[in-house]
Amino acid sequence: TLQDIIIRYKRMDGFDALWLPGMDHAGIATQARVDAKLREQNINPRSMNRDEWLEHAFAWKDEYAKNIREQWGKLGLSLDYTKERFTLDKGLSHAVKHVFIELYNKGLIYRGERIINWDPVQMTALSNEEVIHKEENGAFYYLKYYIENSEEYLEVATTRPETLFGDTAIAVNPEDDRYRHLIGKNVILPLVNKSIPVIADSYADPQFGTGVVKITPAHDPNDFEVGNRHSLDRIIVINLDGTMNENAGKYNGLDRFVCRKQMVKELEEKDLLIKIEEIMHSVGHSERSDAIVEPYLSKQWFVKMRPLADRVLKNQKNKETKVNFVPERFEKILNHWMKITYDWCISRQLWWGHRIPAWYKDDEIYVGYEAPKEEGWIQDNDVLDTWFSSALWPFSTLGWPESSDLLKRYYPNDILVTGYDIIPFWVCRMVFQGLEFMDERPFKDCLIHGLIRDKEGRKMSKSLGNGVDPMDVIDDYGTDALRFFLATNSAPGQDLRYDEEKVKSTWNFINKLWNASRFVMINLDDYEETSLDITKLTSSDKWILDKQNKLIKVVRRHMEKYEFNVVGQELYSFIWNDFCDWYIELAKTNMNNQTKNVLLLVLKNILKMLHPFMPYVTEEIYSKLPNVTKSIMVSDYPQYNKGYDYESDVNNINRIIEIITKIRNVKNENNITSDFVLINNLEKKQKFLINDNFNIFKKLLKARVIDKLDEGMLSIEIPFTYGEVILGYIGKEVKEDIEVLKQEQQKLLSSITRRQKLLSNVGYVNNAPENVVLAEKRKLEEELVSLDIINEKIKTIK
Repeated sequence: TLQDIIIRYKRMDGFDALWLPGMDHAGIATQARVDAKLREQNINPRSMNRDEWLEHAFAWKDEYAKNIREQWGKLGLSLDYTKERFTLDKGLSHAVKHVFIELYNKGLIYRGERIINWDPVQMTALSNEEVIHKEENGAFYYLKYYIENSEEYLEVATTRPETLFGDTAIAVNPEDDRYRHLIGKNVILPLVNKSIPVIADSYADPQFGTGVVKITPAHDPNDFEVGNRHSLDRIIVINLDGTMNENAGKYNGLDRFVCRKQMVKELEEKDLLIKIEEIMHSVGHSERSDAIVEPYLSKQWFVKMRPLADRVLKNQKNKETKVNFVPERFEKILNHWMKITYDWCISRQLWWGHRIPAWYKDDEIYVGYEAPKEEGWIQDNDVLDTWFSSALWPFSTLGWPESSDLLKRYYPNDILVTGYDIIPFWVCRMVFQGLEFMDERPFKDCLIHGLIRDKEGRKMSKSLGNGVDPMDVIDDYGTDALRFFLATNSAPGQDLRYDEEKVKSTWNFINKLWNASRFVMINLDDYEETSLDITKLTSSDKWILDKQNKLIKVVRRHMEKYEFNVVGQELYSFIWNDFCDWYIELAKTNMNNQTKNVLLLVLKNILKMLHPFMPYVTEEIYSKLPNVTKSIMVSDYPQYNKGYDYESDVNNINRIIEIITKIRNVKNENNITSDFVLINNLEKKQKFLINDNFNIFKKLLKARVIDKLDEGMLSIEIPFTYGEVILGYIGKEVKEDIEVLKQEQQKLLSSITRRQKLLSNVGYVNNAPENVVLAEKRKLEEELVSLDIINEKIKTIK
């Protein structure tokens, strides 16, 4: 919705505007869905070969792509549908290969053995950004590692005792006097009963825990680095599916958490467990499967991030070339991820995605567009992380690596609209790839929106049952109501709470606009199109022109700043209050051709300013207006006109509105339904407000303006800063109203006296239930307020 608002606004404002539609292939998520569908058909996904499986995957993609396109249409998205792209289409696949090969040749992509994040459910590697950390209950298990040939032992704390089968050393800090004498000796690995060395490494922190750390190079990234420094073996003890392997001895085949439970029991039985300390700690989960991620030693493909990230950080210091975040605070996220960056694991153990363009023969690796011509080369089975191809979207979709007209015309892009949750996944990567391959930022601005939550502010989820299908909302209230609600009910970067009542309110607003438009069109039967003649405009005509002119200026300013919530508030207020509630009523008192001219002009401008938010209803109304020959989406956006400055007329009409509003309020407050009259007691210089506008007061108030009250009438004085207006009533009705008010007054006085007497009784206050006493006090306060209101009403009636 936000993207569509921007593209429609800019197109109407004369810009060369392109909004290119497309879809990414969503590697892990799509493969999981396709596999699940095959299993529902009693087909084992791994029983078929890769090509057979891909046929099913592309059929699933075609089905859901059709649904997505239908949703685009239902939302009224103004896309260039002739340029739709898909990250696995031929052109984008070529761009992906080109980038991989270029980065590989520059030494920025390499294949290496590293500790990676492994999803044991989806059976694939994950990048760090795909790991969600959650605070969970856990424990420190304090174990005894006996010094070889000694009764002395080292106390070692670990949260993952099941990995001890892969321990290849115990580390202490070389500056730690407690353990310096043990460096170079061996300890006996619990349960395994083999000796491993005690090594000196600064990774061991003397201030943390016991200062002794078990080193498991194959199952912890920090231990991996320690192992490299000390040439330690890397022993894998957990299988890819999260079960223990043969290195775990009798625990071979057990789930890693079942193994933990059983081996802790064995450690306790053998007096190797000192204590268990319960803790809260951060545990990594797969973003897709929610499985607890396993740090795993594996040979994978990586992007060397440091040089790419440093270029981003340098570019963000240049005001002329940086990516401008809206709101600005989100730039910190980009800079943070680029500062702490680590090499990006880009290989995934999937079939759905861009297959890595690398081939192996013995110890040789070949990277290229096609397989080597010689026999014996085998292509890597893995595919690239989906974000690798999505990172190229700003330029690959425009024909890159070819030098196309589209690329020259639209790169760099003007704006990216996205959620704050994928700044690390997508925005960071688009920026460094844009700088690397296009030598400039991928987009000038990055508008960040929040997440949609439920009315209570909770994240929408299946478990809570609080999800809302936007297509259902459209069926109930229409696209325009949903779009206006989404765009105008939260500021940039803020989460939006979905509230059906607010969507209903927008639907009512659209009805108000529709009825106002019908009124205008009904009154255009004998309309003759002419240019505005300022000399023939009424004060109310000038008032609405001035008000709308100022509105156009405000709306344009906030549209440029992407503050659509402010634009929505301004448009709503002007359309509902100024145009519908006041100008249309004022126009009825003098419906000449010039006023019709103004009605039509103001309505057209309203529709144009609303169009980016409400494409359907604005197009429908606009197309029915006289002398309209083209779609509203290619009409000219309203411009501020310095000539529409009618300060005096605006002040006068504002005062007339104030007078009418106060009279209506007084009339309602006093339940006056009969005929009434007005006496103009305004200051001399302000009397014209009524005297020159009898027709307005007669039409809008159904009141006569007289010089003197008729005999028997009662009156109410209505004060203003510029005089007063006296409102006269037929006496009998007013007297009846006074009697009713006095009866209510006496009832309240009696009740108040009773409550005051009750609450002044100390025995009652001290002995009665507290909630009963508080209720009496609250009722007394309410009755005193009601009495003041009635007394004031009686005073105003003479």
